[in-house]
Amino acid sequence: MNFPFYIARRYLFSKSSNNAINIITIIAAIGVFAGAFALFIVLSGFTGLKDFSLSFSNEYDPDLKVLPATGKTFSFTSEEKTKLKNIEGISTFSAVIEERVFLDFRSKNKTAYIKGVDENFLKVNKLDSAIGMGGWFHPEEAQVVIGNTISHELNLGTFNYMNFLEILVPRPGTGQILDPTRAFNSKRAVVSGIYSINEELDDKFVFTSIGFARDLLNLNSNEITGLELKLKPGADYERVKKEVHTALNNEVEIKNRAQLNDALYKMLNTENLAVYLIFTLVLIIALFNVVGSIIMVILDKRENIKTLHSLGATPGQIKNIFFAQGVFMTLLGGSIGLLFSIFVVFLQLQYDLVMITPTLAYPVAITGQNIAIVLITITALGTIASYIAASRSKKAIV
Repeated sequence: MNFPFYIARRYLFSKSSNNAINIITIIAAIGVFAGAFALFIVLSGFTGLKDFSLSFSNEYDPDLKVLPATGKTFSFTSEEKTKLKNIEGISTFSAVIEERVFLDFRSKNKTAYIKGVDENFLKVNKLDSAIGMGGWFHPEEAQVVIGNTISHELNLGTFNYMNFLEILVPRPGTGQILDPTRAFNSKRAVVSGIYSINEELDDKFVFTSIGFARDLLNLNSNEITGLELKLKPGADYERVKKEVHTALNNEVEIKNRAQLNDALYKMLNTENLAVYLIFTLVLIIALFNVVGSIIMVILDKRENIKTLHSLGATPGQIKNIFFAQGVFMTLLGGSIGLLFSIFVVFLQLQYDLVMITPTLAYPVAITGQNIAIVLITITALGTIASYIAASRSKKAIV
């Protein structure tokens, strides 16, 4: 066994004749344990929250979405549709039309987005599973599906044929309009269903048939605002994107699910980084105890250090003894803290120890990335702290 490592291991597990040094060493080990424990718990909690926050978008957003590079619409011909069907990796796709509209119902009004979808939409997006009242609209009738928030704000129920929902959109064009009634295109519809996903989406979209939306917006039969694609399991995203670009004779941009929720991803990643840096600072403070502990051991072992030096140990070897002791202490305390934290997170996953609501457990996740982050952080900081402390051993030789 390497000489410095052998001595370092003996010093790590042997008691000092000075109880104060023993207490300081225990406090240092507990500090590293607590730092690693807290860091992994917090990272697991934020990973769980991130997965929970993105679960809605992951479930109700397409794998890929084609949008016009300029303007609001682009043409989608039957030839392009055939080309998309022949692209390997695409399971199905849906043409959609989206536009901001004005909703009016019995003197109550609000703004929202109408989303006209074709017959393949529910194969791409399982939105019908989120409908809590009524059902999906009939494509041949003037029907819409609205969000739960919109329903509450307008006091709208389903299949109310006595009072229709009026949907208005400004007419395109330039110049002054003297007659306000000619400033908007409008159509009336009945609500066939009410969905509930999350607060943002429930307040945003009104779903209807693509024909209804096209008539409302006065679009041509091949004009759309987007294509939503569902890919086959294991499909190569980048290859599919290139082939879609080639198939469409338009200037379009293609976004994946993360890009469609770019602001949400950035916010969650920024919060995760901020919390990591804060708890890393806590871990750095805890490692000051390791520095103090090693320095105290060096002072306590001053006579032993002189003896080792007289027997031929070089200053570098003596320094490595206390450097290795500090690294061992850090890795041991950190590893035990990491194991305990993994066990606690596992208990939360299995038994729902902490609840947000009576029916919703606090989301957590155990990932290899978080384990690696904690181990790398502890190893790096522990190595630096041990090196700083071990440098004091040279003074003990004199």
